[in-house]
Amino acid sequence: MSADAPAPAPDGAAGSPPGYDRNRPKQTRIVSAQISLPTRFREIWRSRELLLNLISTEIKVKYKNSALGLLWSMVAPAVTLGIYWFVFGVVLKNSIPNFVIYLFSGLLFWNFFQTGLLTATGVVVQRAGIVKKVAFPREILALASIGTAGVYMFFQTIVLVIFMVALGTAPDWPLLPLLAVAFLAEILIASALGIALSAINVRLRDMQHLIEVVLTAWFWACPVVYSFWNSIQSHLGPHGLTWIYLLNPMTPIILTSQRVIYAHPVVTLTSGGKPVEILPPWPSSTYLLMDLALVGIGVALLLLALSIFGRLEGNFAEEL
Repeated sequence: MSADAPAPAPDGAAGSPPGYDRNRPKQTRIVSAQISLPTRFREIWRSRELLLNLISTEIKVKYKNSALGLLWSMVAPAVTLGIYWFVFGVVLKNSIPNFVIYLFSGLLFWNFFQTGLLTATGVVVQRAGIVKKVAFPREILALASIGTAGVYMFFQTIVLVIFMVALGTAPDWPLLPLLAVAFLAEILIASALGIALSAINVRLRDMQHLIEVVLTAWFWACPVVYSFWNSIQSHLGPHGLTWIYLLNPMTPIILTSQRVIYAHPVVTLTSGGKPVEILPPWPSSTYLLMDLALVGIGVALLLLALSIFGRLEGNFAEEL
């Protein structure tokens, strides 16, 4: 060693804390800086190809080595629909004409919401490997879960159309654009909840189990299996509480789906010939205004969800 070379500093020298080893590799905790919402949207848009690849991969993995492949996405809802038809139409002899179409028109939108939200909640934890190693907008993972649920919904819609043709029913064609608005509202709300819950679940792992319980209760708060509008009005209307029933964001969406697909707000029961109001007899403008209001709420929730995600994602590597 040269005489001019400085001697190694002892422990605690040069301002180092006692016991500090200068040769030890430094540990750096990386916390992402707060990214503005416009920048987040631009990054998500630039990663749209990755989003499509994640959706495609998720579907391929699910049906890998399966003989029927994607056809299972049609077989499962077809069997479910057949069971509903047999139970309600043959065994219980439900007196509402084509009740199975009414039922499945509500299940179609609910299944999309439930499937997307359940998978999105746990997706960051499940994809911990790539989250810790690859730099990309992590929100894409939750959005991919929602997109995958949309693909399954497409195949379920095909099954519904087949049943409608077999039973000789048709949607209310002039009201079909309402479905697009309702679906947009549902996508926004599901994406917002999925993004926020996926980040919270990294910190609180019980969230994934809690959301399963919440969705079970939420299902029965929606007019899927039941919805006799005259009964709801008779119980809540006199007390001015009908608005509480409509506060559930999924209620207007499902009512819109049933109004467009089932197409008959008032039906004549097959037993007794009594007319019953099973859907709100609102004009199309009322349905449209409710759905547009939900689109606005969905946009606000999505902005809030991205803000929550941005605050929590900096510690993902440490938590995972």
